[in-house]
Amino acid sequence: MASKPPAGDPVQDAPQVTEPKHAAAGLPAIGHTLRIAQQQMGVRRTALTLLRVNQKDGFDCPGCAWPEPEHRHTAEFCENGAKAVAEEATLRRVTPDFFATHPVSDLAGRSGYWLGQQGRLTHPMYLPEGGDHYEPVDWQRAFDIVAEELKDLASPDEAVFYTSGRTSNEAAFLYQLFARELGTNNLPDCSNMCHESSGSALSETIGVGKGSVLLDDLYQADLIIVAGQNPGTNHPRMLSALEKAKSNGAKIITVNPLPEAGMERFKNPQTPQGMLKGAALTDLFLQIRLGGDQALFRLLNKLILATEGAVDETFVAEHTHGFEEFAAAARAADWDETLTATGLTRDSIDEALRMVLASKRTIVCWAMGLTQHKHSVPTIREVVNFLLLRGNIGRPGAGVCPVRGHSNVQGDRTMGIFERPAPAFLDALEKEFGFAPPREHGYDVVRAIRALRDGEAKVFFAMGGNFVSASPDTDVTEAAMRRARLTVHVSTKLNRSHVVTGARALILPTLGRTERDLQGSGEQFVTVEDSMGMVHASRGRLEPASTHLLSEPAIVARLARQVLGEGSATPWEEFEKDYANIRDRIARVIPGFEDFNARVADPAGFALPHAPRDERRFTTATGKANFTAAPVEYPALPAGRLLLQTLRSHDQYNTTIYGLDDRYRGIKNGRRVVLVNPDDARELKIADGSYVDLVGEWKDGVERRAPGFRVVHYPTARGCAAAYYPETNVLVPLDATADTSNTPASKSVVVRLEQSTAD
Repeated sequence: MASKPPAGDPVQDAPQVTEPKHAAAGLPAIGHTLRIAQQQMGVRRTALTLLRVNQKDGFDCPGCAWPEPEHRHTAEFCENGAKAVAEEATLRRVTPDFFATHPVSDLAGRSGYWLGQQGRLTHPMYLPEGGDHYEPVDWQRAFDIVAEELKDLASPDEAVFYTSGRTSNEAAFLYQLFARELGTNNLPDCSNMCHESSGSALSETIGVGKGSVLLDDLYQADLIIVAGQNPGTNHPRMLSALEKAKSNGAKIITVNPLPEAGMERFKNPQTPQGMLKGAALTDLFLQIRLGGDQALFRLLNKLILATEGAVDETFVAEHTHGFEEFAAAARAADWDETLTATGLTRDSIDEALRMVLASKRTIVCWAMGLTQHKHSVPTIREVVNFLLLRGNIGRPGAGVCPVRGHSNVQGDRTMGIFERPAPAFLDALEKEFGFAPPREHGYDVVRAIRALRDGEAKVFFAMGGNFVSASPDTDVTEAAMRRARLTVHVSTKLNRSHVVTGARALILPTLGRTERDLQGSGEQFVTVEDSMGMVHASRGRLEPASTHLLSEPAIVARLARQVLGEGSATPWEEFEKDYANIRDRIARVIPGFEDFNARVADPAGFALPHAPRDERRFTTATGKANFTAAPVEYPALPAGRLLLQTLRSHDQYNTTIYGLDDRYRGIKNGRRVVLVNPDDARELKIADGSYVDLVGEWKDGVERRAPGFRVVHYPTARGCAAAYYPETNVLVPLDATADTSNTPASKSVVVRLEQSTAD
């Protein structure tokens, strides 16, 4: 039987700390998974639901974007995927009575954990101007309110249409179509805050802003470098792929400021041997200083160039551009500067070089540890240089592997959710739908917040997500949202963005991935694209949490009809009635989706074309893969300060907090902790267990403070600290972003630690 949600916020002022773990998954993961699932869904619903996750005839996990293997296990899910499913398929409900009991002023004082634990939203809810309680409204009234505000704008560019990575391909395509038919490219998305740096670097260097490997490539690799990533928490099913690669003979180098249990040893719960002993994954751990990755790869490139026969000269001559300029910059790399930037030893770098030179097929995987620094784009370009040197793009077992977060964040971008659309995409839209889409670039996330702050944007519409909690500079972001005339959130569950509102606000409840979607032509399915460019169907099986829910495609289609009216020739009603009609249009607009409906009928789905991977063809400005030569950068650290990275706990996915523990790091019953190297703590005279305020320092001179964090002495890289977001997003300046991509620099925040009044 499912349990009731917590009545009050749990006390988190005394987290318990034990030694960090050195293995991930195993029996503890199974026990935790079943306990959380039963609390949310009850025993029978747990069994019915979890056995459908990531199956060919089931639904795609609403968690991460890691791909499914061809041959699926009966339980093809991980611990955190099961938590995501349990929270969506929960039996708990947030009804109009809940909102009548809890004013917005009360909800605004609750934690994100408490809000999320209340359950599924059941009715459209409206917060009138000057009101303190959300009130139920019918769907027609909700659409009328949005239409009133949009039609009252001086320009369509005063509206912002944000997208979360959970949104399906069909919903995303309709959403961008509506926004552009309205007249704006203001389509920021969660990718702006995570892998935008990857897309920027890869588009310039290889011509495609996506990874170039498939699962089979991992299994064939000789060497896999996992940099700035914690798969054990953020992409747990990746550990199974790494385990298989290891069994096939691959070596693994882990590059990260923190040791992470999942990369030390993986206890695969699918096998008896895995449960008992597990598999050691990492062969070489490079405990790098935050932001030192570009310097590391630059030096490795210098050493490769200096090794006779190490460069794939045929590949370089036939397929690349800019080699000489790059080689001159690489040869100038300095050992002493590299050791300072990385915090590594010469011996460890030499060992990494030996492993690189011994490998004929190398893959580099990365995540936010590389993408959220000022110099993230040059860093990822340097990774590409590293792979190009030895011909490791466009052959089996080799390539770039940016590991995406949310389950369809890559698909949403493919569908056109982008504030800077390619002219060819807009040309195809115009040809297919008969209107002239706007050509001026729109707002990304950071620019959207500035526009709201400055009164240049007045309506904010979010298709999923928790924008307020995900965004940087929390105080600035919340003040900006409160300046809006209207904020609208299409959501399955309650979150903080619902209580930081414009003058008026709407919550529009939608179907989840787990739920059956019945429309005019019958039962529907949607599609998603995983982190490796595989597209497949997702079919919910559960009855909807409420009869008052609409699907995301239905919400967009009805809103478009209400706002655009008879002036739109787009068949919105037909799109809502049958999603196959949407896929037919996608097939005619987006390359790679030809004959979409027929191809997605294959239970395994299909792979999108990738010219560098498939035929070593590079659609860059030069027609070749581009070497680049940027100056080496790394964060400066003043004396007496630490470099902070924001990260997730193990009981968390993005901004969704499932619980208050971080089992692998030894943290229990609390999230306001800061992990500090013991030697740094001694120099700063900060005792383990003491309480400090984290105070951000940046060039604007504004004090940004996160109070009351328990110090945990932890084996981080020297000079580096770590703490959970969204609690520490307040420390990330809005204008501290990556060059080119404009991604918030959340992994290199200079902080000082001051004794807290909470101590």
